[in-house]
Amino acid sequence: MRVNRISRARGRTAVGLSVAALAVGATTAAGPALAQPAAAPKAAPAAAADCSAAYRIEQKLATGTTWTMCWHYESEAGLVLENISYQPKGEPRPIRVLTSAKLAQIHVPYDDGSVEYDDLTGAGFGQGMMNMAPGECPGGTIKTVKVPDGVDPENPNVKGLCTTTRSRGHAYRMQGDTANKVWQRQGKDLLVYTVNQVGWYEYITEWRFQDDGTVNMNVGATGSLSPDDYDAGDGRGWPIGKGAKSYATSHSHNVFWRLNFGLDGSSKNKVEQYDSVVSPPVAGGEAPRNKTTRKSITKELAGNAKNMRWWRVVSTVGKNKDEHARSYEIIPGASSKYPGRSFTKHDIYFTQYKKCEQFASNNLRNCGSGAGKSVDKWVNGQALTHPVAWVNVGFHHVARDEDQQPMPVHWQGFSIAPRDVTAMNPLTPPALADQNGQVQGGS
Repeated sequence: MRVNRISRARGRTAVGLSVAALAVGATTAAGPALAQPAAAPKAAPAAAADCSAAYRIEQKLATGTTWTMCWHYESEAGLVLENISYQPKGEPRPIRVLTSAKLAQIHVPYDDGSVEYDDLTGAGFGQGMMNMAPGECPGGTIKTVKVPDGVDPENPNVKGLCTTTRSRGHAYRMQGDTANKVWQRQGKDLLVYTVNQVGWYEYITEWRFQDDGTVNMNVGATGSLSPDDYDAGDGRGWPIGKGAKSYATSHSHNVFWRLNFGLDGSSKNKVEQYDSVVSPPVAGGEAPRNKTTRKSITKELAGNAKNMRWWRVVSTVGKNKDEHARSYEIIPGASSKYPGRSFTKHDIYFTQYKKCEQFASNNLRNCGSGAGKSVDKWVNGQALTHPVAWVNVGFHHVARDEDQQPMPVHWQGFSIAPRDVTAMNPLTPPALADQNGQVQGGS
């Protein structure tokens, strides 16, 4: 008999909190991630629009870029980031990128059709926040979070929000047309992440803010394969263990993010779609031709990724020093799109902002009669003046022997990258700062 996943999640999470608390000890609410005496800190009040120091994350990276944001924690969505701003070296003030960013659903249907879950709004995702040991936040800070409606009411304060920095390798390398100088720089990132347990899975929700202005959003699933899901057969599962037995049931993880853009501090952003078409060479031509066209998205959209298609969200109030409108390009990650539900059939949705629209499926807020409970129902032709982006990235998990025990992290996610936010590479060395435009022409 299949064990109820929600009940199992609550039981396992409560045990996890207790064990972690004993193993780790307490950390200060905003201090370094070092073992401290066991006195639990008092959680700060909920974050306001201009957040207090306890709810503020500000990091100047070694390359000169500063990221600033506020955070708060919700009982369903978990970590929510707000008022996210980016200030590269040479810019006189921070540049607002996002008004808010959060997970909007983790939808998990099983291949045998027996069950499906909405982990955020139906299986206790936010309530299952886990304590982290100092070694899980190397070189960083573990903040204490008061978890609303947590699974362990006697211990609501969880040491579970890590902020740290990490090298990512080359930001650029250029030797140019001489052998006299190699221009290279190693990139630095700010990482903000939590761990939430749902049933036998543990989800690492990671936000990675690069020093070049790129933001990477990723969810990594780890933990254990459910010991109650070894009853599948060929075509619905994969044999784990000795011989052709213990078929772990295959399933999907359809992760949604909700991004409320606010470029340059304004909600009045535009959305544009770009498509490229490759044509055969013309007579006498040496190569095929490629033409890119732009389409303004003026009404709500349910969109699909395809080869040479991309979208950008454009500021209507801010320009860079070259007088180009600032924008952020949405870069989809690898995805296995799940066709079984109407809300998972598209890779991206742009909807007009409505406060009640918070979760991509099984939305808990009341949006009125006939409004529907999933994001696909909200795309109904409304004019798009304050766009909210909903990004869907799917992963079809067909288990393997290597998934036990414990299960290696499998990641899924996407990025947003600055397009014309600054006039040049924000990490350009001073000696190359005059090389903007057609260099050979002397610009």
